[in-house]
Amino acid sequence: MTVVNINRIKIPSLKENIRIVESFIDNAKDSNRLNDDIYGNIMVAVTESVNNAIKHGNGENKEKNVWLSLSYEGKMIKFVVEDEGIGFDYKNLPDPTAPENIDKPDGRGIFLMKHLSDEVNFRDEGKVVELCFYLD
Repeated sequence: MTVVNINRIKIPSLKENIRIVESFIDNAKDSNRLNDDIYGNIMVAVTESVNNAIKHGNGENKEKNVWLSLSYEGKMIKFVVEDEGIGFDYKNLPDPTAPENIDKPDGRGIFLMKHLSDEVNFRDEGKVVELCFYLD
């Protein structure tokens, strides 16, 4: 399988840097002619993952960075988000659709990522998230 690494960016852990992530995804859409459906899924899933890395992974510490990379593996586009946090227990997350969690303002990010991506993989104790999208 041929893996082509297209781009990698590093951003300080500031919420306003989500604009950089959005531009990164827009550039991927333009240069690879991604259709609107996959583009929308990518935009929501990847920005949610970066938001989680900034907020939960790095604790909004602007001295810590988040890395975002994009690669193509055959007919799949993969985004990898890495933070400098301590990780988290991604195997035991509360269900945001459970009645006791429905009214909570947080806790839907990973749920969204899993439903919008074709594959979600966690590595390095949750400090690295891979979001895979199959291209037609």
